[in-house]
Amino acid sequence: MTYLLDANTLIEAKNRYYQMSICPGFWDWLLRYKESGIVASVDSVGYELRKGNDALAEWAKINSTMFLSESEKETQDAFMQIVQHISLLDPTMKAGALDEFLGGADPWIIAKAYVLKATVVTHERQNLANRRKFLIPNVCQYFDVPCMDTFELLNCLEAKFILAV
Repeated sequence: MTYLLDANTLIEAKNRYYQMSICPGFWDWLLRYKESGIVASVDSVGYELRKGNDALAEWAKINSTMFLSESEKETQDAFMQIVQHISLLDPTMKAGALDEFLGGADPWIIAKAYVLKATVVTHERQNLANRRKFLIPNVCQYFDVPCMDTFELLNCLEAKFILAV
């Protein structure tokens, strides 16, 4: 099974519970699982992270192999299917929701997960009644792409961050 990380999972980890200075084991764990082909993200997420001016931006630059290309035909085709689907829903959404969704990494991570038969890891929660923005879990459900959050991923992969004395 492959798990693709949304930007919000990395940003939240860096800002809150797995800050790089206090829990380097989390970041090492991510890289270890990337090397074994289990955890990754997509280029669009890497691009979003590298635009920052912080430790996460530097981490994304140094660990560019964490981010998979979206340029192959299968992912491009899946992206177009996502665009077609959400375009049909756009009239029911808040003005600008379509442009906001298409302007970021979200449709790309879903497209890549669809192609790889992977799970998207995000902190967004499914809310089918939401009309403010397109949510990753809502779109994933339509395309039968599984979603989970960081903590479900850590439990699923039985992560252990043990303090060395």
